[in-house]
Formats: sequence, structure tokens, C-alpha cells
Amino acid sequence: MAFKALLSFVSIVAAIQGATAALTRRVACPDGKNTATNAACCALFPIRDDIVKNLFHNQCAEEAHESLRLTFHDAVAFSPAAQARGQFAGGGADGSIVLFSEIETAFHANGGTDEIVALQKPFIAKHNISAADFVQFAGAVGLAQCPGAPQLEFKLGRKDATRAAPDGLVPEPFDSVDKILARLLDVGFQDFEVVWLLSAHTVAAADLVDPTIPRTPFDSTPEIFDTQFFIETQLRGQTFPGKGGIQGEVTSPLRGEMRLQSDHLLARDSRTSCEWQSFTNDQEKFAETFPDVMGRLALLGVDESKLIDCSEVIPLAPPLPANIRPHFPAGKTHADIEQACAETPFPSFPTDPGPATVVAPVPNL
Repeated sequence: MAFKALLSFVSIVAAIQGATAALTRRVACPDGKNTATNAACCALFPIRDDIVKNLFHNQCAEEAHESLRLTFHDAVAFSPAAQARGQFAGGGADGSIVLFSEIETAFHANGGTDEIVALQKPFIAKHNISAADFVQFAGAVGLAQCPGAPQLEFKLGRKDATRAAPDGLVPEPFDSVDKILARLLDVGFQDFEVVWLLSAHTVAAADLVDPTIPRTPFDSTPEIFDTQFFIETQLRGQTFPGKGGIQGEVTSPLRGEMRLQSDHLLARDSRTSCEWQSFTNDQEKFAETFPDVMGRLALLGVDESKLIDCSEVIPLAPPLPANIRPHFPAGKTHADIEQACAETPFPSFPTDPGPATVVAPVPNL
């Protein structure tokens, strides 16, 4: 009797293991190197390898930053509220910013996107992939070049746009907090999730806010996905990196660093300031929340049921260097913080030694 019971138990375990194996059975890709859970994903491996080498040059630099930015500018040009009123409201993550680049890159909010669009177009022409998919794929692969970054999901099968998105749907750095929060609520993001989305600014720079100083970073470590952006936006501003007096820019605490007015205000608004502060010393939360909102962003206007999950093709980013930890830049201390969160005090961090930090422009490869 005991033997029969044991045999039954073993049979059940074997059945479960067999079912699990069937669910995770992988397909050998034609390249002879890779495998995938779905054969359709195999086509992405050569695209990935091509853009890592020839678009991003294996670095978290301008091309990677701008590819991540483009995912947002393409997808957020969509309005369910306008759609409900019977108006054309954009197609979301449909590649329209590439397919109708002569129209959309001329929109004020999309200033500077023409350069990355021009760089991406030859890769789209070279490979069998829709523009809609490529924009999101390149953003995810580009982020993976940045140490400390989380792995973003990627789903294959978006349909390309048949017309340009309307103007006015992408938030501007000079918009009020009310306007920014309302615009992003329209596409499904709550106030605290807007802060999650802005984690992208830790690996970002401005080209045309002040066109005399292109590639000016938003924090002192634009080459790594760390929490410095949230620390440094809470420091008291003192200077402009360029001539100043430009719409959408406010003073920054560091030479060579740009602070957008929208970031400054969101860091100090009662609806978002505590969530903003929570990221300053929580790399784990930082890495968990960004894939969530980016995954939803990449599905705006898209029928997810018709997509294939190919997230396994997205490479893992290098880990943060062991010496990287939250800190105040050299020359700054806790006394320079403009406390905004009414619930908890701003954390204490060590100050980097040496002369006052000066931030260099992001390399343009």
C-alpha cells in the first residue's frame, strides 16, 4: 500500500515536471546560437546584436538615452479622453514618430528627436521589423547598456501607424504640474507613477532646451541607472549650465547640469514629493517600478492580446559598480536640500570628496 502511494506521488511529480518542461520548451533559432520560447522572437536576436554594436556602441551614451526618450514620445501621443469624444487621438506606441517624422519631430515637445529617428531608420529598413516595434525594442535594448538598469519587457507584433499623431499630447518641461499629471492620467498613470516614469531622467540629457549646450545631463551620473537624479533635483539651484533665461529651465545646483522646470516642480509638489524622495536611497524600488510603468507605456493604443512576449531577447544590464552609492556631489551637503516631503525628512548621505562637482556633457558616439 505504501509502495502504491509512493508510486502515485512519483507519478504526480513526474507529470508536473513534464508539464513544466513542455511549457518552457525552447525553439532553436536559425542563427545556431540562440533559443527562444517562441520562434517569432528569433528574428530579434540579430537586430539586438546589430544595434548594440552599431547604434549604441555598447555604451550608455547619447544614442541609448535618446532611444529611451523616443519610446515615451511615440507612445504617449495618445488620448483615450479625446478618443471617447470621437476625435482622432493618436495611435500610441505605433511608430508614428518615425513613419511621419517630418511632421512629428517638428512638434515643439519632440525637439531633438529628429536625430535619433534619423539614426534608427536605416536599422528599420535593414531588418524585418515594424517601426512601432523597433522604437520600443531599441529603447529597451538601449537601457540595457546602462549599468544598474532593470530589464524592460518587450512584446512583438505592433501595427505601424497610418497617420501622424496630433500635436499637443507630449508634456513640455514648462507645463504646470496640474497639466502634466492630467495628461498622464489620461493614459492611465497615477500621480506617483509619473514619478516612476521620470526615473528615465537618471540616464538623460537635454539637446534643445538650450541649443547652445547640447547633451547637458540631468544629473551627475548620466551613464548609470542610479538614484542620483532624485537626490540632485532636491538640491537648491544656483546656476544655469548655459546662458539661462530659457523657457522650461530653472537653476541647477551643479555646473554643467541642467534642471528642467517640470522636474523641479514635481520634486516639490505635495502630490509627488514624497514619492520622489522615496527613490533617493532605494535602488531596489527604483529598479522594480520602472519596468512596470515602461511596460504599460509600451502598450498604449496596442491590442496586447495580439502580441508575443519576447522579453527574453532584451539583454541584462551590467550591475552598478561596487563603489556606487547614493551621495551628495562634492561641495554639497544635507544643508543644500530643499525639503519638500512633509511626511519624512530627507535622508542623509555622504558627500563626495574633492572640489565641487562639474558635470560633463554626455558623449555623442
